[in-house]
Amino acid sequence: MDTQNHIAEAEVAINAPVSKIWEALVTPEIIKQYMFGTTVVSDWQVGSPIVWKGEYEGKTYEDHGVIVSIEPEREISYKHSSQSQTAPEAPEKYHLIRITLAPDNLAPDSDHTTVRLTQDANATEKERDQSAKNWQMMLDSMKKILEN
Repeated sequence: MDTQNHIAEAEVAINAPVSKIWEALVTPEIIKQYMFGTTVVSDWQVGSPIVWKGEYEGKTYEDHGVIVSIEPEREISYKHSSQSQTAPEAPEKYHLIRITLAPDNLAPDSDHTTVRLTQDANATEKERDQSAKNWQMMLDSMKKILEN
Protein backbone atom coordinates (compact mmCIF):
# COMPACT_ATOMS: atom_id res chain seq x y z
CA MET A 1 0.00 0.00 0.00
CA ASP A 2 1.26 3.50 -0.86
CA THR A 3 1.69 5.21 2.50
CA GLN A 4 2.82 8.55 1.05
CA ASN A 5 -0.81 9.61 0.50
CA HIS A 6 -1.62 9.22 4.19
CA ILE A 7 0.03 12.32 5.66
CA ALA A 8 -1.16 13.40 9.09
CA GLU A 9 -1.36 17.16 9.61
CA ALA A 10 -1.85 19.36 12.66
CA GLU A 11 -1.68 23.12 13.09
CA VAL A 12 -2.11 25.70 15.81
CA ALA A 13 -1.71 29.47 16.12
CA ILE A 14 0.08 30.42 19.31
CA ASN A 15 0.20 33.89 20.81
CA ALA A 16 3.95 33.75 21.46
CA PRO A 17 7.08 34.77 19.61
CA VAL A 18 8.90 32.26 17.43
CA SER A 19 11.84 32.22 19.86
CA LYS A 20 9.63 31.04 22.72
CA ILE A 21 8.04 28.31 20.60
CA TRP A 22 11.43 27.17 19.35
CA GLU A 23 12.65 26.89 22.93
CA ALA A 24 9.62 24.72 23.70
CA LEU A 25 10.45 22.43 20.76
CA VAL A 26 14.04 21.72 21.85
CA THR A 27 13.99 21.95 25.66
CA PRO A 28 13.32 18.56 27.28
CA GLU A 29 11.80 20.06 30.46
CA ILE A 30 9.22 21.98 28.40
CA ILE A 31 8.59 19.09 25.97
CA LYS A 32 7.69 16.87 28.92
CA GLN A 33 4.93 19.32 29.89
CA TYR A 34 3.08 19.20 26.56
CA MET A 35 4.09 15.80 25.16
CA PHE A 36 2.21 13.56 27.58
CA GLY A 37 5.08 13.36 30.10
CA THR A 38 7.62 12.12 27.57
CA THR A 39 11.32 12.52 28.29
CA VAL A 40 13.25 13.51 25.14
CA VAL A 41 17.00 13.08 24.75
CA SER A 42 18.92 14.66 21.85
CA ASP A 43 21.71 17.13 21.18
CA TRP A 44 19.56 18.66 18.38
CA GLN A 45 22.20 18.33 15.66
CA VAL A 46 21.53 17.02 12.13
CA GLY A 47 22.29 13.30 12.04
CA SER A 48 22.07 12.92 15.82
CA PRO A 49 19.76 10.45 17.52
CA ILE A 50 16.61 11.49 19.30
CA VAL A 51 14.96 9.25 21.89
CA TRP A 52 11.52 9.55 23.50
CA LYS A 53 10.94 7.67 26.77
CA GLY A 54 7.88 7.43 28.90
CA GLU A 55 4.87 5.49 29.98
CA TYR A 56 1.60 5.11 28.07
CA GLU A 57 -1.41 3.23 29.41
CA GLY A 58 0.75 1.62 32.09
CA LYS A 59 3.46 0.41 29.68
CA THR A 60 6.91 1.92 29.32
CA TYR A 61 8.15 2.81 25.86
CA GLU A 62 11.31 4.03 24.18
CA ASP A 63 10.97 5.36 20.65
CA HIS A 64 13.94 6.23 18.48
CA GLY A 65 14.71 8.58 15.64
CA VAL A 66 17.28 10.81 14.03
CA ILE A 67 17.37 14.57 13.40
CA VAL A 68 17.04 15.13 9.63
CA SER A 69 17.10 18.92 9.46
CA ILE A 70 17.14 21.80 11.86
CA GLU A 71 16.87 25.53 11.18
CA PRO A 72 16.58 27.34 14.52
CA GLU A 73 13.33 29.26 14.92
CA ARG A 74 12.10 28.03 11.51
CA GLU A 75 11.92 24.26 11.13
CA ILE A 76 12.89 20.90 12.54
CA SER A 77 12.37 17.49 11.02
CA TYR A 78 13.20 14.06 12.29
CA LYS A 79 12.59 10.42 11.51
CA HIS A 80 10.69 8.55 14.20
CA SER A 81 9.86 4.92 14.84
CA SER A 82 7.67 3.71 17.64
CA GLN A 83 8.52 0.36 19.17
CA SER A 84 4.81 -0.42 19.06
CA GLN A 85 4.85 -0.03 15.28
CA THR A 86 8.08 -1.57 14.04
CA ALA A 87 11.43 -3.10 14.86
CA PRO A 88 14.39 -0.69 14.91
CA GLU A 89 16.00 -2.58 12.04
CA ALA A 90 13.14 -1.64 9.66
CA PRO A 91 14.04 1.90 8.51
CA GLU A 92 11.28 1.90 5.91
CA LYS A 93 8.79 1.99 8.78
CA TYR A 94 10.01 5.32 10.10
CA HIS A 95 7.78 8.39 9.93
CA LEU A 96 9.19 11.74 8.91
CA ILE A 97 7.91 14.44 11.28
CA ARG A 98 8.29 18.03 10.08
CA ILE A 99 7.49 21.02 12.29
CA THR A 100 7.56 24.53 10.83
CA LEU A 101 7.14 27.89 12.53
CA ALA A 102 5.63 30.84 10.67
CA PRO A 103 5.44 34.22 12.42
CA ASP A 104 2.58 36.53 11.50
CA ASN A 105 4.50 38.95 9.26
CA LEU A 106 1.36 40.94 8.47
CA ALA A 107 1.23 42.26 12.01
CA PRO A 108 4.79 43.31 12.95
CA ASP A 109 3.89 44.03 16.57
CA SER A 110 2.18 40.68 16.91
CA ASP A 111 3.63 37.65 18.63
CA HIS A 112 1.36 35.22 16.79
CA THR A 113 3.12 32.21 15.32
CA THR A 114 1.60 29.36 13.35
CA VAL A 115 3.02 25.93 14.15
CA ARG A 116 2.48 23.31 11.44
CA LEU A 117 3.29 19.62 11.81
CA THR A 118 3.19 16.82 9.24
CA GLN A 119 3.86 13.11 9.63
CA ASP A 120 4.23 10.87 6.59
CA ALA A 121 4.15 7.10 6.10
CA ASN A 122 0.84 6.34 7.78
CA ALA A 123 -0.29 2.97 6.44
CA THR A 124 -4.01 3.72 6.36
CA GLU A 125 -6.43 6.62 6.55
CA LYS A 126 -7.40 5.46 10.03
CA GLU A 127 -3.75 5.52 11.16
CA ARG A 128 -3.33 8.98 9.59
CA ASP A 129 -6.42 10.29 11.36
CA GLN A 130 -5.27 8.91 14.73
CA SER A 131 -1.80 10.41 14.26
CA ALA A 132 -3.30 13.78 13.31
CA LYS A 133 -5.54 13.69 16.40
CA ASN A 134 -2.58 12.90 18.69
CA TRP A 135 -0.39 15.62 17.16
CA GLN A 136 -3.21 18.15 17.41
CA MET A 137 -3.64 17.34 21.10
CA MET A 138 0.09 17.85 21.60
CA LEU A 139 0.10 21.21 19.76
CA ASP A 140 -2.99 22.38 21.66
CA SER A 141 -1.24 21.47 24.91
CA MET A 142 1.86 23.40 23.82
CA LYS A 143 -0.33 26.41 23.04
CA LYS A 144 -1.94 26.27 26.48
CA ILE A 145 1.43 26.10 28.24
CA LEU A 146 3.05 28.86 26.20
CA GLU A 147 0.12 31.25 26.44
CA ASN A 148 -0.20 30.95 30.23
